[in-house]
Amino acid sequence: MKKKTVSILLTAACVVSLAACGASGSADSSEKSSSDTESTAATGASSEAETTSGAESTTDREVFDDTTVTVFAAKSLNSVMETLFSEYNKTQPNVKLVGSYDSSGTLMIQIEEGASCDVFFSAAAKQMDQLEGENFLVDGTRHNIVNNQVCVVTYEGSNTEVTGLEDLEKASSIALADGSVPVGKYTREALVNAGILEKAEDVSAITTQQVSEALGGVEINECANVGAVTSAVAEGSNEVGTVYYSDTYGLEDRLKVLQVVPYDLTGNVIYPAAQVVNKEADETEQAAAKDFVEFLTSDEAAAIFQSYYFDTDVA
Repeated sequence: MKKKTVSILLTAACVVSLAACGASGSADSSEKSSSDTESTAATGASSEAETTSGAESTTDREVFDDTTVTVFAAKSLNSVMETLFSEYNKTQPNVKLVGSYDSSGTLMIQIEEGASCDVFFSAAAKQMDQLEGENFLVDGTRHNIVNNQVCVVTYEGSNTEVTGLEDLEKASSIALADGSVPVGKYTREALVNAGILEKAEDVSAITTQQVSEALGGVEINECANVGAVTSAVAEGSNEVGTVYYSDTYGLEDRLKVLQVVPYDLTGNVIYPAAQVVNKEADETEQAAAKDFVEFLTSDEAAAIFQSYYFDTDVA
């Protein structure tokens, strides 16, 4: 009888003990669950705050409605501009950028004659100065974007004896842009400073014939823009020519740089850009044009220019 009583008492004690353990475990579990919930809520709140902060930063820049911006750019900018357009469209997908490429002088004349244009990107200050003086530019939008360098080049396998400006007369033929084209003007400036050409009040007025005579009568193929010079040499039509360093991009297997002409001979080869007064453009087009010019001064644009052999130090 006593054994049975003891057994009953022990069983009751175990039940009480297990109940206490269960209650304790349930309390611990409840506390842990509450702690996890608070932690998750805090993490969620932090994540939401970060997302909101990120959203605010991306909406700082206005995204334009559908519009088209026409960009007149020097021929030597042809390749890099298409990459710049793509980069710009990553943040402004609704802005269609249309490029028109030729010599800066030709593009300047087209603007003066009323061609529809929103942005002008020149290979020299001269053309930009003229348009600014004639009130074709939107005030406060002009910026110096990049610097370039004139190069004496030949085609691969030419076996030319020419090493640079100093012995151009050794060439059988030369491709040279005329004086109205910036690279032609800079080449003439360099030849004057090197003592090969006589000084002139306006070096761009030095004719191709005068250059030929100064070089002993060498045959010169006068070209309308730097792209034509590049093609003439790369194709082997002319033994040497003068182009910009950026024009050799992508043609490393066809063009050989004989000399990178120093700035003390050419002066800086600054490329300015500005928004053009376009009376036919609506507010969205004008705003997008101004925004694109500002983009050209950005770090993102600078990295692209450098990859195409442009110098972004324009100070």
